[in-house]
Amino acid sequence: MRWLKIFSALFVLSLWAGQPALAVPASEWARNDQGALRLLSANETTGQGAAAPHSLRLGLHFDLKPGWKVYWRSPGDAGYPPSIDWTGSDNVASSEIRWPAPERFEILGLQSMGYEGEVVLPVDVRVERPGDPLRLRAKVDYLVCETLCIPHTEELALDLPSGPTMPSVFLHEIDRWAARVPGAPEAAGMELVEASAWGSGDEAHLSVTLAAEPGLSTPDLFVEGPGYMQFGPPRVTLEQGGRRAVLTAAVLPGSHEGRLDGQTLTLTVVDGNRGMEVQATPRAAAPPGTDWAALGGILGLALLGGLILNLMPCVLPVLSLKVLSVIGHGGAERRQIRAGFVASAAGILVSFLVLAAAAVAVKAAGMAVGWGIQFQQPLFLIALVVVVSLFAANLWGLFEVPLPSWLGGLGGSRGNPHSLAGHFATGAFATILATPCTAPFLGTAVGFALSRGSLEIMAVFAALGLGMALPYLAVAAFPGLAQRLPRPGRWMITLRRILGVALAGTALWLLSVLAVQVGMAGAALVAGMMVLALLILGLRRRLPRPARPAAGLAVAGLSLMTFVMPFQAISTTGEERLPSGHWQGFDQAAITRLVGEGGVVFVDVTADWCITCQVNKRVVLDRGDVAQRLAGDEVTAMRADWTRPSDEIAAYLAGFGRYGIPFNVVYGPGAPEGIVLPELLTEAQVLDALERAGTGN
Repeated sequence: MRWLKIFSALFVLSLWAGQPALAVPASEWARNDQGALRLLSANETTGQGAAAPHSLRLGLHFDLKPGWKVYWRSPGDAGYPPSIDWTGSDNVASSEIRWPAPERFEILGLQSMGYEGEVVLPVDVRVERPGDPLRLRAKVDYLVCETLCIPHTEELALDLPSGPTMPSVFLHEIDRWAARVPGAPEAAGMELVEASAWGSGDEAHLSVTLAAEPGLSTPDLFVEGPGYMQFGPPRVTLEQGGRRAVLTAAVLPGSHEGRLDGQTLTLTVVDGNRGMEVQATPRAAAPPGTDWAALGGILGLALLGGLILNLMPCVLPVLSLKVLSVIGHGGAERRQIRAGFVASAAGILVSFLVLAAAAVAVKAAGMAVGWGIQFQQPLFLIALVVVVSLFAANLWGLFEVPLPSWLGGLGGSRGNPHSLAGHFATGAFATILATPCTAPFLGTAVGFALSRGSLEIMAVFAALGLGMALPYLAVAAFPGLAQRLPRPGRWMITLRRILGVALAGTALWLLSVLAVQVGMAGAALVAGMMVLALLILGLRRRLPRPARPAAGLAVAGLSLMTFVMPFQAISTTGEERLPSGHWQGFDQAAITRLVGEGGVVFVDVTADWCITCQVNKRVVLDRGDVAQRLAGDEVTAMRADWTRPSDEIAAYLAGFGRYGIPFNVVYGPGAPEGIVLPELLTEAQVLDALERAGTGN
């Protein structure tokens, strides 16, 4: 029996050996210092007989080293796309490269579109004689770029024999990249609602309005037209949870003359792995103007929101510094009082205008903007920890010499308690600490501004600053209020120490937020260095006078080291945290499915640095009837943590015209597009929204 099995195996092998060998369905790799390139085939053979296909699918496979890129069919400001010359091939009638959705890159200040790392460009080859062998000789010209660009020409060879149609091992890989080729709008769940254009030459703009289901999150727009026409990154406005999007792009200077309306343009819209390609002829439209009536109403809300911001818990620590300043004015001249409070108001206004200018610049660069997002940056948090800790030390009397004059007024320094620069810095510092809080009306005003142009942003932020500065301006207008306060005395030493404890508490809160960003070890290292700095300041007065400058230098050195050491001591940032209890992680794609199944979804966008968010949790979301409803089977509670940067969360907020938190929305069969709740929650509001979303009544 054993010999029979051996004989049968040898017989089968002899039959196999007598058959012609199948061609390898890939060329050899062509390698260079920047990566490698080869040609793939989706089939082992060209087919046979009348059923042989008239076209075959190939793939141009790039495997680039980190940092290197190849270009899309429209490369952008510079570069050129890969091209194939089939000279020397046999049985090739024509070919077409199909282009997967590209990424947008910036190289040396130039905008470009292409692919990084690995990409397979699907290639459709039409044969002259279906079923005959195919001899492919491809001469590929392409450009790879990092900070410099290198052109390459590679020759690839691939032969496919005739025979029964048989898929190759590369079929799935070619299909995977072919699925990323933007196609018809309906296949991508998108619809072109309108395309319009205004201006001419370097002032030409294109606006594209889309409808999408499911909603878009981070769409990008690539425009191709006659000649060398080039466009910058679009300004994206998302509405209705991303189901409606307006993308506005400007022509790059020098790339187009005349108008865009009436021109036939190819529009490619990409959102992650989704993409559509459509031709459109934009209609002529008037340039978008400022809605002065709407802006006037928003400015009123901004003024009121800025005024209420003074009552938010974020501002209370820095107001303790102002309390000392106000008490220090007891018995002072009216002129001195007025100048000090005007300087504080000026510090607030200037700081808000700086924030507005930064928002304009960030938005122009195509990056996410939002209220309070600087608290997502570890270096910003470390800077605040250092400054607040030193202010607390000054209030505790650990400084024998005054702080610099521009900071002296902040802590009521012995050297210069009423410097105008100090009052100005008080206002600026109050503004910085106010940004993690959202007052009523503030979210509406900021959302309106950041969804508009530079004029609206500057105007709304100026109104916010004016509103927050109103109490200071009121005292400046009626300085007699401050003159009636008790005169400074020894009792102020106790008050200074109490207020120093309040600032130390602020520093601990900032460290808790930093721990989420860089991990507990990094935050503990910052805390340890600041404690050591405070100990040195406390011992400084006991040192001989010649040695005291060295102690000051040591404190300055420790303060500078806090910006470096946490990142040297750890290799990764804080670990990703998952919501606890009945809360689930944020999943925008699941919301539509859950609502379609008749469920109710409550979304809470929060962050550790958002004080108002923490108040909402403690007072409403995590207690009483609301907590019971959210923990029940009929409601899915999702929590989106924005403590660290997240493009997904930023895009989700922008879809509702919001650029700050807290943000809470309730979905359900009665509210498939969501019920947006106010910034400050109440139990009655949340329960009512849950009821309306579930029943539609």
